[in-house]
Amino acid sequence: MQFQVPQFIEVEDKIFGPLTFKQFVYVAGGGGLAYLIWRVLPIYLAAPLVAGSLGLGAALAFMQYNGRPFILALEHGFYFFLRSKLYLWNNQRRNKKLAASANEQHQQTPEIYVPKLSESRLHELAWSLDIKERIAAGVANEDDRNEMPRSRLVAPIRTARSALVQ
Repeated sequence: MQFQVPQFIEVEDKIFGPLTFKQFVYVAGGGGLAYLIWRVLPIYLAAPLVAGSLGLGAALAFMQYNGRPFILALEHGFYFFLRSKLYLWNNQRRNKKLAASANEQHQQTPEIYVPKLSESRLHELAWSLDIKERIAAGVANEDDRNEMPRSRLVAPIRTARSALVQ
């Protein structure tokens, strides 16, 4: 048996002319609130509040913030201001790591770290680029030069100033 699968299920139906039900409720609510404010308050107090309520109703109905409805942005902002914020920082763990790394640095001999080639192609490529840069800068030692194939070696970069000094 063949069945028709509904498509475009995320698109809301237009019920009131070009407006969906939600949009109509937001616009009607903003307009109704504006009318109540206009009738109750004096004009100098009502004018800014009417503009604000009409603007809020229009924003809720039509505006999107980062591709999501504006009502969600208002809800997230509301919860951000009301809920407590908990920031944790564990200073003891960080101090232990710093002390351990400082002890390791004092115990190690000052040798140049040359990584072993691994099976990871990205790691191997990064290692070869680092060696090439050191060779090109003229700071590589003989071990680095021996590990690179001769066809891939790059001559040190010389400038006119460095040529005059020599």
